[in-house]
Amino acid sequence: MPPVFAHGALRLYLLSLLESGPKHGYELIKALKDRFGGTYSPSAGTVYPRLGKLEEDGLVSTEPAGRRTNYRITAAGLAELNRRREDLAGVENDIAASVQRLSGTLREDIRSSMRGFRSDLAAAAEAARAAAASATTPPGSGQPQARRGQPLREAELLLQDFRDELRADLRRQAMHRPISPVTLETVRTALDDARAAIRGTLQP
Repeated sequence: MPPVFAHGALRLYLLSLLESGPKHGYELIKALKDRFGGTYSPSAGTVYPRLGKLEEDGLVSTEPAGRRTNYRITAAGLAELNRRREDLAGVENDIAASVQRLSGTLREDIRSSMRGFRSDLAAAAEAARAAAASATTPPGSGQPQARRGQPLREAELLLQDFRDELRADLRRQAMHRPISPVTLETVRTALDDARAAIRGTLQP
């Protein structure tokens, strides 16, 4: 896979992130992850050496902030950023292209995983159906036959529980940060495959 940032692009983008105010390393990593919609998260080993070089070049300064170290853009750093606004626009375009590329790769990975899940779900449903059929006592045997509406009710309750739990999880996430495109695509793919797998067990 091609690199997410071209040579020198991450260094320039870090300066742009510091333009709005001082930030510590974790905030910068999180800002980068958010900008990529969760499809890419740079490691500390990628970000901190760039910050160290920016400080060495006089483009950022550091200041203690409790147990953390804040990075602040200097006048020289701001001048460098202003001088390279056109380059920064190019970096933004490259990021947008990278997000699209990474999303496509993740989407295919998700679909591949879900194909296996779909097969497992279909097999489990078939096994459950066979077990339910063998557990149902035939009429005339002296035992009451299982009520025809009971499995439908149980299936509806399972769907309702699944919906309520997942909805609560998504809302908890949304309270802290936006739902990422990766999560949205995972939900869409998982539900499509689950729907197809369940329908595949229904009798025509």
